[in-house]
Amino acid sequence: MNDVTMRVDAQRVYHAEEDMIGKTFQVNVSDVEVDKKTSSQSGVDMKTMQEILEKSKGRYGYRFIKRSFDVVFSFLALVVLSPFLLILSLVIFLDDPHGSPLYHQPRVGKNGKIFKFWKFRSMVVNAEELLKDLKSQNEKDGPVFKMKNDPRVTRVGRFIRKTSIDELAQLWNVLKGDMSLVGPRPALPREVEQYSEYERLRLLAKPGLTCYWQVKDHRDDIGFDEWLEMDIQYIRDSNFWLDVKLIFQTIKVVLTGQGT
Repeated sequence: MNDVTMRVDAQRVYHAEEDMIGKTFQVNVSDVEVDKKTSSQSGVDMKTMQEILEKSKGRYGYRFIKRSFDVVFSFLALVVLSPFLLILSLVIFLDDPHGSPLYHQPRVGKNGKIFKFWKFRSMVVNAEELLKDLKSQNEKDGPVFKMKNDPRVTRVGRFIRKTSIDELAQLWNVLKGDMSLVGPRPALPREVEQYSEYERLRLLAKPGLTCYWQVKDHRDDIGFDEWLEMDIQYIRDSNFWLDVKLIFQTIKVVLTGQGT
């Protein structure tokens, strides 16, 4: 595939994604029906599901502190890290000059709202076009696509994915309010389309830069069901000190290259 074709394909995907930004994914998260059928399918009793729904409402003091911390932390981090992020952008461009060092795509946020999700680009520019030929090699169960030796990943991309440096661009999402520092990782619209009623519960929380899954050793070996349960556990247990703990654990993962 020549450079012109790659750019055309990437532009087609770009415009299709742009049309989705700002819309609300029709998942009716706030109206998830807690009944015997739903709870029996998920293996979770009705009382537990009701607790999860109630935990996502109210708690205005915690939400105010969490948002204030998100704004201060993300702003200071962007200022302090800006020289490093500029150098990183240059390195990514020199490694693969076919596209921008930054990459964005639609992700589903709290209550199904779709937003523009930013990352430092770790794949070739036409990665989405190539995905259809790789789906049969998916190594993750459930709606998520994961592949350890993904041929779409660039040389620099392998390093920044291993260290989670590619996620630093999401500090901008945190500052804007699309995301929080801590919360379930935001899913793609095509993944949410496959969610069950129970799996949609993870959309009750604002998506995060990090979460339980993000700080686990060998996280790519964790199945979707276990990943989901970690997100549900976070929604049930969330508090300010848990958020601080997960942030420090994430910094350790980034500095040591653990997690993949």
